[in-house]
Amino acid sequence: MPIREENRKLYPTNWRDISLEVRGRAGNRCEGSPAYPDCRAANGEPHPVTGSRVVLTVAHLDHDPRNSDRSNLRAWCQRCHLTYDAPRKAQNRAARAQAGAL
Repeated sequence: MPIREENRKLYPTNWRDISLEVRGRAGNRCEGSPAYPDCRAANGEPHPVTGSRVVLTVAHLDHDPRNSDRSNLRAWCQRCHLTYDAPRKAQNRAARAQAGAL
């Protein structure tokens, strides 16, 4: 997933190297997420379930881009990453809607 410009400053300056390291550790395949623990979709190949071309991403388990401890990072396909992030994104949307209603 591309880093949104407003969040770029939260990532370490060597994020590209860290991301490559994590994806390399995973053999350039999805490491599987809590929702899909057996997912091993290969970067650049059609996803075995969705059929879309896999773009391997690196997820922060704690959702904090400042925490680049390798135990906090997972190489995930879009399906795994988006599914993992969905509850957090819903909370953020609800908070923004609530703030707008005040």
